[in-house]
Amino acid sequence: MTQYASVLRLDRAAVKALKVTDLYSLHRVVYSLFDDIRTETEKHSSQPSGIQWVDKGGDHQARKILILSNRKPKPHEYGLLETKTLPDMFLEHQRYRFMITLCPVRRDNQSRKLVPVKGRDSIADWFCERAPISWGFAVEREHLQVDDVRVQEFKGKQGAPVTLQQASLNGILAVNDRPLFQNSFRHGIGRGRSFGCGLLQIVPILENPFSQ
Repeated sequence: MTQYASVLRLDRAAVKALKVTDLYSLHRVVYSLFDDIRTETEKHSSQPSGIQWVDKGGDHQARKILILSNRKPKPHEYGLLETKTLPDMFLEHQRYRFMITLCPVRRDNQSRKLVPVKGRDSIADWFCERAPISWGFAVEREHLQVDDVRVQEFKGKQGAPVTLQQASLNGILAVNDRPLFQNSFRHGIGRGRSFGCGLLQIVPILENPFSQ
């Protein structure tokens, strides 16, 4: 299954023209790059869109958005869009350095409601516990860093208020279930994926044949 990695760079004029102010407006910009190929039934059954993205921020001059998709994005009127195809063997390595922005939540046993995981240590523990079972990889706890935790508040569809806790993590992972890991990469992990969470940004760690 071909995967496309894209970088969308928006300068100040593009940000102003596209009215980018929050995560929902970025969601709107990213999804405008693709035709929606899902039926209404597939949308309501939570069929993945085939699109993931993460806001990498920037400075007062430009903003960078990373996008992973199962189809090529369309040409865009604003900003600079670069796209490349990922190599066939990209998901066949054993270890990777990774970065990810997640929405860390767990379900309360009594109320059955989703509640945010709070505190950097608790978020790190939650991630390490979930990874081998849910996402197909193990995380080296000693190398795991929780860089940033923030709460995003914005208005979603039809003006409904949305509150989303985001945490940015980086470290080293080792694949323990290849098909599950590949699915996690292709479709994203955790909640809030429409709003820039769950994109697994990975770089293979190549083994040195002369190190043994």
